[in-house]
Amino acid sequence: MKPFLNENFILQNRFAERLYHDYAAGQPIIDYHNHLSPMDLAQNRRFTDITAAWLEGDHYKWRAMRANGIPEELITGKAGGLDKFRAWAATVPKTLRNPLYHWTHLELQRYFGIEELLSAANADRIYERTTARLREDSHRAQGLLQQMKVEVICTTDHPTDRLEFHNAHHEARVQPIMLPTFRPDRYLYAGGGFADYITSLEKAAEVEIQSFGKLVEALEKRIDFFGDHGCQLADHGLACLYPLDFKDARLDDILARARRGETLAPLEKQQFQMALLHELGKLYAERDWTMQLHLGPLRNNNSRLVKLIGADVGADSIGDLPQANGLAFFLDALDVIGRLPKTILYNLNPRDNELFATMAGNFNDGSRAGKIQWGSAWWFLDQKDGMEKQFNTLSNMGLLSRFVGMLTDSRSFLSFPRHEYFRRILCNLIGQDVEQGLLPHDEKLLGEMVADICYRNARDYFNFTRESQDV
Repeated sequence: MKPFLNENFILQNRFAERLYHDYAAGQPIIDYHNHLSPMDLAQNRRFTDITAAWLEGDHYKWRAMRANGIPEELITGKAGGLDKFRAWAATVPKTLRNPLYHWTHLELQRYFGIEELLSAANADRIYERTTARLREDSHRAQGLLQQMKVEVICTTDHPTDRLEFHNAHHEARVQPIMLPTFRPDRYLYAGGGFADYITSLEKAAEVEIQSFGKLVEALEKRIDFFGDHGCQLADHGLACLYPLDFKDARLDDILARARRGETLAPLEKQQFQMALLHELGKLYAERDWTMQLHLGPLRNNNSRLVKLIGADVGADSIGDLPQANGLAFFLDALDVIGRLPKTILYNLNPRDNELFATMAGNFNDGSRAGKIQWGSAWWFLDQKDGMEKQFNTLSNMGLLSRFVGMLTDSRSFLSFPRHEYFRRILCNLIGQDVEQGLLPHDEKLLGEMVADICYRNARDYFNFTRESQDV
């Protein structure tokens, strides 16, 4: 029987162990998509306690606690930090076989040297020990990332953001490098709050937006502003794309009515989304940015919880909208005019794995290796089974060797052992293939592939500028 969470956790044979320890473990981290607070990193936040570092904003843990019968007061309510931590500690033993059980104990080991299994019985002791460490300079926000060898993080930012924290962090010349990511979702939906979003964009871009063309002009100015701050990625979180010809759509009229708060027909919303996304895709291609498309969630399903706490608090799930036709239509419309940027596709519904893997292969054009990527297993799929399925499907239908690898998609500065989790799963899968005679027993060949997937592919694919890395 193998011990739990020792140095060979997940690794099931000697070849897998060598791959991980010699080729994967020491690689730096490029975390090219997350939701960390730029202010917290720039100001090198000192967390008041483990609750602030661990539970603040982590909807994965919130969902588990609700499922365990924990009242909202002890999750997102006004209860004190120790009481909330006790509630989480009591929940952890109930997360067995959920990835939270692995992540929780990896984080306790890697950041705090704690090998005990967290439970209600030792909650107070672990709270005191971790909180004491978090008050040390080594465990402030920057130090937590430096311990994990994080080289670059790309945050997720609204187009009107002034990026003052990115600028301050860059000027401070400290690691890791922090770069913004352009996230214009609010302008694509033309829904609630649209008038306020347009007004704020007008002020930020200094463009009066009275037409669709002026909206594109304003967003282009903000893209260039982001580019001046080192941005090289855009991100879009959408339910799906639509196979719609928007050339004859009355986009100026749709914009004007959406700004007045009028209700738009579903077709009008879809046309507006696809037309604007098409224009944005062209702008990204001109600047050699990477476009990310996160597709498939059904968000904010629990209206009671949304009204009580707000959006994005753990009431989201996998959606079941069709993806293939809209995605093919969108990518083809850019490809046919030579304006398809580097693109990473992420699906949330596992039924779409093969769909997304093969869709990425449709639009690789030989201009660079892996131009169109099927991205890392995302959100609900970001666990051992989901990662293995992603590896296997990509191997069968694409080139695993060109994969740009893992990202945290996290709001927590303690989440970076998830890269270790990913690397261990990858090495174990390859090691099992070698043991079964499905891959050659060639450590250098396979070790180089592992190092590529864990770090070097992302380094070469994004090619962050020397200026952005000169810290």
